[in-house]
Amino acid sequence: MIAFVEGEVDALAPDGAVVKVGGVGLLLHCAPATLANLTVGQRARLATSLIVREDSLTLYGFADDDERTVFELLQTASGVGPRVAQAMLATHRPDTLRTIFATQDARALTLVPGIGPKGAQKLLLELKGRLGAPTGTVHAQAAAGGAAAAPGVTPWRGQLLEALTGLGWTARDAEAALADVEPVAAEAEARGESPQLPVLLRAALRSLKR
Repeated sequence: MIAFVEGEVDALAPDGAVVKVGGVGLLLHCAPATLANLTVGQRARLATSLIVREDSLTLYGFADDDERTVFELLQTASGVGPRVAQAMLATHRPDTLRTIFATQDARALTLVPGIGPKGAQKLLLELKGRLGAPTGTVHAQAAAGGAAAAPGVTPWRGQLLEALTGLGWTARDAEAALADVEPVAAEAEARGESPQLPVLLRAALRSLKR
């Protein structure tokens, strides 16, 4: 197993990065949040998972070992391949996913592109207990009866990231635009409303074009 890759970032794309290691450029498929922390010309160290198929060898890159571990555990569920597992991590942080499965939050799982209500229920049953207990404060708040939402469980964030990268913006630009529209989303939530994706998308595009 290739546990990690360390070297200079040679190129970035909406869904991956090329890292030079020993004179060889390795293509790593990464989630947008991971790509947003990479810069061409700078060194990076990414945890990796190698997916072996009859006709291909595909390397996936992660910000840390915990993210890789969750990526691999998600694939123990039937019907979950590397692309679906990566989409889940692109939408929710590892500890948020642990909270989702610990609390059986089907709605949060349906925020992942490609996972519908029936698929979410199936995954909740199959993966319950496999990811382990949440390690952060999210689970503690839930256990105490707190109403705070789990970090990362935002209907608009994953959808907006996907929309912007689908329009050709880099993951780094998309993440910057997300930060710019956070106040717009916060205002809607303060009014007790769900942030509307079209409104956020227009605000993000205005930010990117400045």
